[in-house]
Amino acid sequence: MTATRNLGFVAAAATLLAAAPLSAIFERWTWLIQAAIVVAVVAGAAALSRLVRAPLWGQVLAMLAGLLLGLTWIFPGGTEVLAFLPTPGTFGHFGELLGASVQDMRSYGVQVPDVDSLLFLAVLGIGGVAIVVDVLTVGLRRPALAGLPMLAIYSVPVAVYVDSVPATPFVVGACGYLWLLVTDNVDRVRRFGRRFTGEGRDVDVWEASPLAAAGRRLAVVGVALAVALPLAVPGMTGGLMNAVGSGTGNGTGRPGQGGSPGRIDLFAALSGQLNQSEVTDLVKVTTTEASPFYLRFGVADELRPDGFRVRVPTGQPANRRLPDPTERTGRGVERQRYRATVEVTKNLTMPLLPVYAEPVKTDDLSGSWLYDPSLQILFSNRENSRSKRYSFDYVRSTYSPSALRAAPSLSADDPVLRQQTVAPVVREVDKLVDQLVKGRQNDYDKVRAIYDYFSVENGFTYSLATKGGTSGDDITDFLATKVGFCQQYAAALAWLVRRAGIPARVAFGFANGSNSGGGGYVLTNRNLHAWTEVFFGGIGWVPFDATPAASIQGSIRSPWAPDTDAPEETNPTTGSTAAPGAADPSAGPNGPDRTDKEIDEGLAVNGGGPTRQAPVWPWWTAGALALLALLAAPALLRRALRRRRRVRAHGATATVLDAGAGSPGGAREVMVGADADRARADAHAAWDELLDTLVDFRVPVDRTETPRATADRLVRDTLTGDASAATAARLLGRAEERARYARDPLTGEALHPALRSVRGALAARADRRTRLLAAVLPPSVLLRWQRAISDASTRLVAAAGQVRHFVVRWSPRRLLAGRLAR
Repeated sequence: MTATRNLGFVAAAATLLAAAPLSAIFERWTWLIQAAIVVAVVAGAAALSRLVRAPLWGQVLAMLAGLLLGLTWIFPGGTEVLAFLPTPGTFGHFGELLGASVQDMRSYGVQVPDVDSLLFLAVLGIGGVAIVVDVLTVGLRRPALAGLPMLAIYSVPVAVYVDSVPATPFVVGACGYLWLLVTDNVDRVRRFGRRFTGEGRDVDVWEASPLAAAGRRLAVVGVALAVALPLAVPGMTGGLMNAVGSGTGNGTGRPGQGGSPGRIDLFAALSGQLNQSEVTDLVKVTTTEASPFYLRFGVADELRPDGFRVRVPTGQPANRRLPDPTERTGRGVERQRYRATVEVTKNLTMPLLPVYAEPVKTDDLSGSWLYDPSLQILFSNRENSRSKRYSFDYVRSTYSPSALRAAPSLSADDPVLRQQTVAPVVREVDKLVDQLVKGRQNDYDKVRAIYDYFSVENGFTYSLATKGGTSGDDITDFLATKVGFCQQYAAALAWLVRRAGIPARVAFGFANGSNSGGGGYVLTNRNLHAWTEVFFGGIGWVPFDATPAASIQGSIRSPWAPDTDAPEETNPTTGSTAAPGAADPSAGPNGPDRTDKEIDEGLAVNGGGPTRQAPVWPWWTAGALALLALLAAPALLRRALRRRRRVRAHGATATVLDAGAGSPGGAREVMVGADADRARADAHAAWDELLDTLVDFRVPVDRTETPRATADRLVRDTLTGDASAATAARLLGRAEERARYARDPLTGEALHPALRSVRGALAARADRRTRLLAAVLPPSVLLRWQRAISDASTRLVAAAGQVRHFVVRWSPRRLLAGRLAR
């Protein structure tokens, strides 16, 4: 019975480990604490039912009762008895939580906050899986089938997560499942009886058998492959919804853009469609406004070191009442209400709907479409924009410069200021911002100073032949080259405004397209555009478009953000500076900003034309230098070692010995004797250098020979006919022999010249390849490295063996399965 209880608790723990992937869905760990409580109650109820020998159906009822008590205590409805005994009102409260969870799943994107309805659903599901796993593992003794309900938990984040589920939760869940299988196997062996080896040695049940060890290795390899293989195979690095196409392509080979609105990279997601050479109709819009502003569909307001990213939107159903900006009016701010009808073609598929800013009412949209009032976007977690037709009322706001100049700055604790002014520190950007806003007294003047900086007068030009991107390095390059297209202008302006302490973000949508009459416009991939929105206190988000107007079809300018390249403009109204789709007449047929040549063909990072590659020769140079340094390392080490071993003349190490005063004539006899320790060290160093030299020139070395035998063999086999080299070799052998075995070492001999003589003779007899290798890749150094690696490997294997012995001896499986009484 003890082993069964242990198996039941292992099943509960494995269930919690299998739920680890849910950490990718929730912002906090509240769900795990609540799930652990419920699973513990379920496991305790199962253990108590088995203690009284209840049948399987009784065990199931006990676990269901434990699940109910745990849920009642964690999610009270206010009508419970003693805080954990449910009443009919409790069941009604649970029903309300389940009903609210359906709506909350549509409203929230991952990662979700601690919402009671979603927490209840997660804890209920984990508790139910714990019951099923316990029944399969303990009741039916089929632990392998318990992997199916565990896999059901893992499938939840895989299906809804905005990116690929991290590998760590998967490994944790897999380890829990393997733990369950191992525990069941040990329990089965314990029930079978005692084990013996081939020699008849008694083996404890907890001691691993070779077959079990092989099974564990296969399990580890399987988990490692399951994690590593998707990283190596193209197209397998994301979740089920990671593919941009998601099965909603248009049949022309261009992918769609389905998925979650929180995972779309608005700078690059449309590149599959928008960088086509042909013009593709995407949206048809009809509005009652004579000169509308840009039709927008997305916002990137999270600035990281690698650029602007899309924040996961949250909101309420768009078919309900939406916030009305006309309720807040101010001096110098005009707001007019208009109505528009949008028809999205089959060529545009994304979980966002194009709308004009500040919609107040929508028609023809289901409850699955949500509106985020902070981002001012329409999005859905279940539908896409393909072939959608809908109408909406919206408010067009216009502002006078004086009204924006009078707008108060946000307080330091304002959430918009804290969130929308976060920006990485780039020294060049900060220095430029300080120069531009110096002496400016209000937010609008600071923004205008930065906005006016992006002008032709300051050297900025529009071109698609430039490297796209919004990372820190890219913004530095853009500000240095001053050449870019819409997304670079928008991101750079927002970045600089944020560094000035003013909230800013990047908006995405369409510039005005060709006028089809009756207030209708046809928007194509050539009209896709990005611009900047800046937040002013008491007013809200105000658009600023820093991209050169002459290069954008349907560009719109306003009194608060005029065209800096056309100061002579005489019509500073709320409308466009030019007819929609018209180019600046100042751009001649050969001008660099000619609209038929340099139009904004989309928001893709690498789209539109030839890309300006950053210079790569420094990287090649650094790689070549690193390779040369690696190749030169053995030769440099050999030279340094030879320098350290260089012996010095022993005459400099003499010691004066006084013979006493009894000498004839009263003269003092002085005897000069060498320092024995220094002489031995020099002899050993010279001998080691000789052996390394022999290895370098491929002369066999026998470490078991005496120094004299080695020297004689060298003279006999290699240095024949060279008397000076032979004498030098015998001298080195005699010096090493005396240093090893004699009381007094050999002194007063020039060992360094002897080494040079032997080395010169060996080099003269060696072929060219041997001499080259001895100079560039000395075999003695490589042999020393090989021995060091071998010794380190031996020590590592020995340490691993000691650790394994300790783990086997104190294996926790002894506590799980118990030991047989001897």
